Amino acid sequence: MCLIVFDWRPAATDGPLLTLAANRDEYLRRTAEPMHWWQHAPTLLAGRDLTGGGTWLGLTRDGRFAALTNYRAPHANRADAPTRGTLVSNWLMRAVGATPLEYLHEVAQSGEMYNGFNLLVGDFARRELAWYCNRSPQAPALLAEGTHGISNAVLDTPWPKLVNKRAALAGALAGNAQAPLDQLIEMMRDTRVARDDELPATGVSLERERALSAPFIEMPDYGTRGTTALRVLARDGRLSVQTTERSDDNGSHQIRRPGDYERSFAFDIAG
Repeated sequence: MCLIVFDWRPAATDGPLLTLAANRDEYLRRTAEPMHWWQHAPTLLAGRDLTGGGTWLGLTRDGRFAALTNYRAPHANRADAPTRGTLVSNWLMRAVGATPLEYLHEVAQSGEMYNGFNLLVGDFARRELAWYCNRSPQAPALLAEGTHGISNAVLDTPWPKLVNKRAALAGALAGNAQAPLDQLIEMMRDTRVARDDELPATGVSLERERALSAPFIEMPDYGTRGTTALRVLARDGRLSVQTTERSDDNGSHQIRRPGDYERSFAFDIAG
């Protein structure tokens, strides 16, 4: 994912713990499967990167969650670095035991091996959500309640698209704490670019910086490949998940832009 905005309310007893909307940006040549229950890990719901084998966002029937964005530092990237998507799938496929913060401390021990990333890791049954960036001096940390955003820099870096969509999410939830997931997806499919005086300087050309400043990126070789909306809801002492993904590929690897292939899932968190 390359833009994630989310509202985290871990103390909720009757309403959403987590409301999240996210865009996955990727090269168009890189094949992937849309969100599905994995055959070899049947409690894991996620899309799948067919090049690296990992994923960008997923969750499990027992309430674990993870999502990843790349940290934009093109001149520091190494071609031989391990794939970052397995940092998500490794958490989702591991045996229950470690907390989100413990897992991120494990990741941080070898964080320098990877190109830059942000990693969100959660356990909804524990009501814990934690964040780590291997390009930040900050150690892995549990997140306090609030509305946050991550793009291709550290948590809540005020890039225009992050600021705008974080505010849009807060506004949508102020009007309806259980805003329809389709509304959140449409909110993220915004192709407007930022003004030149608002652009960050991340080591790419001005033309590319402009194109990457849109929440929903459309470029000849690269762009937003899918949008996911997710809600975790507390009600009557139970937790449930509702999620919808709209992607550009139905699994046949015939890219359709902008993506219109949609899948929705709903389930109770086990235990």
